[in-house]
Amino acid sequence: MQNWLEQALKSGNPAARGMRSDYDLNLEEKIRDLKDTPVRDAAVLVPIIDHPTGPTLLLTKRTDHLSKHPGQVSFPGGGVDPGDKDAVATALRETDEEIGLDASYIKVAGRLDGYRTGTGFEIVPVVGLVKPGFTLTLQESEVAAAFEVPLSFLLDRANHRQETGVWQGVTRHYYAMPYEGWRIWGATAAMIVNLCDVLDAVRGDR
Repeated sequence: MQNWLEQALKSGNPAARGMRSDYDLNLEEKIRDLKDTPVRDAAVLVPIIDHPTGPTLLLTKRTDHLSKHPGQVSFPGGGVDPGDKDAVATALRETDEEIGLDASYIKVAGRLDGYRTGTGFEIVPVVGLVKPGFTLTLQESEVAAAFEVPLSFLLDRANHRQETGVWQGVTRHYYAMPYEGWRIWGATAAMIVNLCDVLDAVRGDR
């Protein structure tokens, strides 16, 4: 797993479209003009665990009381702090703070396209290859749960849905990948679609 994923990302994103966003599936509705929305820089870790039985993707469920994206499934990560050297530093720091996954278990493989949310975050998704053997310690004020999903399930486009909902009175379209009671959707699902695009481009499937 490690070799082909690193190949996919070592020379940049071969399926790059620049900045992806919540608006990619909602161009006809344009909830907000992106240039008029205040932006906060952020980074997340896309943690792929290299199990002998097959790779999995580690995800978290945010607590219900948070002001931004409460109760949603997400990657570990958050806003850039002034002391962070770069997006990688942000992603690793936030991952350690949120779920206790130490950077010594993580090998950074590359980045996906940036992602802009309708709530004003401009996210850099950092892909990390994680060796097994770690123990997680969840930050209970922010993280309600952490769980793993087989990467094979998430890379199978038959499991990718486009669903519709209403947000702030406007109909929205978004990606969703339900898995064993977990609702993976929105920005997190869209970043997984980006990961699929990268791997497909390298393997010549597209």
